[in-house]
Amino acid sequence: MSELKRFKLPDVGEGLTEAEIVKWHVAVGDAVEVNQTIVEIETAKAIVELPCPFEGTVTELLAAEGETVDVGVPIITVDVGGGEAPAEPVREEALKDDLVPTPEEPGMTAPEQPKRQPVLVGYGVKPGATQRRPRKSAAPPPARPQPVDSGRVLAKPPVRKMAKDLGVDLSTITGTGPQGSITRDDIRAARQAPAAPQRPAVEGDEERIPVKGVRKATANAMVASAFTAPHVTEFLQVDVTRTMETVRRLRDLPEFAQVKVSPLLLVAKALLTAVARHPMANATWDGEEIVVKRRVNLGIAAATERGLIVPNIKDAHAKPLPELAEALAALTETARSGRARPADLSGGTITITNVGVFGVDTGTPIITPGEAAILAFGQVRDMPWVHEGELAIRKVTTLALSFDHRIIDGELGSKVLRDVGAMLEDPIRMLAWN
Repeated sequence: MSELKRFKLPDVGEGLTEAEIVKWHVAVGDAVEVNQTIVEIETAKAIVELPCPFEGTVTELLAAEGETVDVGVPIITVDVGGGEAPAEPVREEALKDDLVPTPEEPGMTAPEQPKRQPVLVGYGVKPGATQRRPRKSAAPPPARPQPVDSGRVLAKPPVRKMAKDLGVDLSTITGTGPQGSITRDDIRAARQAPAAPQRPAVEGDEERIPVKGVRKATANAMVASAFTAPHVTEFLQVDVTRTMETVRRLRDLPEFAQVKVSPLLLVAKALLTAVARHPMANATWDGEEIVVKRRVNLGIAAATERGLIVPNIKDAHAKPLPELAEALAALTETARSGRARPADLSGGTITITNVGVFGVDTGTPIITPGEAAILAFGQVRDMPWVHEGELAIRKVTTLALSFDHRIIDGELGSKVLRDVGAMLEDPIRMLAWN
């Protein structure tokens, strides 16, 4: 006997409100197990794999790949009773249980203080967390008056949103739902039909790119940061010839044999040392208080195909140099592969952006929201430089430090930047100041 359950898009953390369906790992008719990955979603921060909270057979996928879905909206139906998958989509009234990871609704009961079970990712299945709606009366509901045809397209709000996200014109679709209303399946069919009109990616001499996911989150965060925190940026040119020599020597040590050593490693170590000397640089503005963080979670800005993200190395200040090198390499690889977890992208306290990899000298970086400072590391190039009283060709870079002037004044900002520059000019200072 069939027993159907719908799984609603959960909040996987950080106050998620919506996510895009990136890739389904199951299809209608597939058997699924508890904690089996069924779908990849793209949140405002990362791509997350969602596990199935129950065992059974997939009967319906309620959201298409590329569709943006609000938290709490059903995305898949699973038959947990062992029945065969129905040929037609199941009416909502036929669903016995509805997994609800959102605030409870009137007339529904919830368990007291449920405990999470271990799962593969994100959130877990709550024992007894499925919420059962009150049984419907056996008496048929009163007949509803038939709507007058006013020429307006009949479609529920979620269906309209799906059509908007997929670029489908509802006025060109003939609905197959009750009273001629348009359903999700109608939109999917219209989108897949060869003759169906679709919004072109390029119109005339313009191209319109939807802003969503990471790009949308980054845009909102940068606007919020730029217009709430008073930014100040200072610049410093530094002779890093000795730093480049130190990088080459570190590569020959057995402790670094299995990890990539780059100049960014010493820049990170120099900033961590400067923060230890000037703790106010590792702080946040909290209304009427400045909160100085004891732990340094070092963010590294990474350019990915999905946009700019800033994963961070937890407790970077406590890591010896070989461990810091390993953490830096792992973080960069994870970010570029698109597998950074929401936890990797939250909780940062200060950030480095390596603009030198793009072949530029420096920039004026925008502070990551909630932090007090961000350091830009420019390209290292040969330049004429006065060294020990004589003109010579040296390895030179430009550093730029942007800071929140509510927390860091000009004197403190200058000290932090000066210290970082001094350590990159002579790495021995890192030993003396640690």
